Amino acid sequence: MICILDANVLLRIADPTAVQHLTAVSGVNSLANLGLTPQTIPQSIFEFWVVATRPIDKNGLGLSTIDCEKTVAQLIETFPVINDSPSLFLEWLELVATFQCQGKVAHDARYVAAMRAHKIKHFLTFNITDFARYEDLIVLDPNALANSKSQSGLS
Repeated sequence: MICILDANVLLRIADPTAVQHLTAVSGVNSLANLGLTPQTIPQSIFEFWVVATRPIDKNGLGLSTIDCEKTVAQLIETFPVINDSPSLFLEWLELVATFQCQGKVAHDARYVAAMRAHKIKHFLTFNITDFARYEDLIVLDPNALANSKSQSGLS
């Protein structure tokens, strides 16, 4: 089974200085124990690019477009992209109307729409509460996966 990675997981993986870098890496590595294969969707990469190229003083990584392009290529090689389905827009429109999504959560709904279009249920994110409204989604928290791994004596 596939597990889609949120951009916030990719950003922490790409930034070895991030406080949650090891948690993100451990969380992704733990997916295999659950029979899950980490992959991405275009939304993950779009959001990664936006934050990665944003200046550090604006809560970004401060990467140049050339460095970001190289990093994105590495991410895609490690976590292949499942391209958007032609039904994505209609899935998204139904979600934002059904769940009355306003503002930023409409971006989150795009993840869910892409996953529904491909019948993918698992999603790894640090923002688990943002996705709680979607009952058919199995939202995994890298913190919980990393903690369960360390508590089981694995490393």
